[in-house]
Amino acid sequence: MEQPVAAGGLLKFRDLCLIGVMSAPDRPGIGASIFRALGQVNINAQFIVQCIDLRHRSHVLFCVAEEEASEALSRIKPVARELEAEDVSEEHHVALIAVFGPDFRERPGIAGRAFGTLAERGINILAISTSISTVSCVIQNKDYDAAEEGLRQVFRLP
Repeated sequence: MEQPVAAGGLLKFRDLCLIGVMSAPDRPGIGASIFRALGQVNINAQFIVQCIDLRHRSHVLFCVAEEEASEALSRIKPVARELEAEDVSEEHHVALIAVFGPDFRERPGIAGRAFGTLAERGINILAISTSISTVSCVIQNKDYDAAEEGLRQVFRLP
């Protein structure tokens, strides 16, 4: 077994809802429209990821607190229509777990170790976002404890 990699810590949030504004024609202002609508009702997105597919369609996924999901969806659905999105998806009862470290940028393989330990436990990752210092995964709430245990085995945490 490989030695654990030093990490700065874990960020953990349960009871979230993953919302997706799916397959909108890509153009400037998509993110601004979505997150301005949420901000107007004081809803904070705790996770955001966006990608553009081969058809030049934009997909924006974000998490909000489960108790704010209904309000978020009521604000986002009209925006999605204006953006000509094909669908608004929602996945309730999800969790966000992230491992972070100050030197991840210089350490190849961090994401692979994090994703690998989740895969070994049969945990499906619903969405991924990374930065130079953080690897974040959205998973089902029911998988949260196993995910934390796995990450604690492959990362040396304070």
